[in-house]
Amino acid sequence: MSKSREGPAAGGGAAAVLLRYLREQNRPYSAQDAFGNLQREHGFGKAAVVKALEQLAQQGRVREKAYGKQKIYFADQEQLPAASDAELRGLDGEITALSSKVQALQQSCRQMEAELKDLNSSMTTPEIAGEIEDLRKDCASYTEKLERIKSATNHVTPEEKEKVCSEQKLYCREWRRRKRMATELLEAILEGYPKSKKQFFEEVGIETDEDHNVTLPAAV
Repeated sequence: MSKSREGPAAGGGAAAVLLRYLREQNRPYSAQDAFGNLQREHGFGKAAVVKALEQLAQQGRVREKAYGKQKIYFADQEQLPAASDAELRGLDGEITALSSKVQALQQSCRQMEAELKDLNSSMTTPEIAGEIEDLRKDCASYTEKLERIKSATNHVTPEEKEKVCSEQKLYCREWRRRKRMATELLEAILEGYPKSKKQFFEEVGIETDEDHNVTLPAAV
């Protein structure tokens, strides 16, 4: 009878593979992440992965840290070979190149986001077609209205307009003059009146322009 993948042999194989994987990647993984990354290639069960990681942590071959209910595992940095000066310079160069690439990508993303924003705020082809149709209808309506005005026979002549404007100026001047006279007269009466201006107006029955929201046109 063949042994299950969850047996001791599988567990030992899983530990070796996981140790090598954590050292090569040199970044933290949870048991679930490690299982998901290695399961297809090696066929380890999740229980075997969890057990192997715990054994490696107990043996001090990898480091373990708990974050709430989840644990993460990563290679012990002290057990990794020290990089030479040439390797460090090479890594610095890679970091610089990647940083430049990241900045270029970020700039490209910002440009594309701006373009997308402009496109989203722009009208679509059907919307533009509808807007054009509405404008055409408005133009037709205004043209019809203009033709009716042009063909009408009751136009006001310049002379009639001038006469109306002159009469309006005359009446406004007279309105302004009479209002000033009434105001001066009322102020003279109020000097000897024992009550307030409002009470006097109510007793006499005086109504002002302001009571009816009437405004005297500005002098021209």
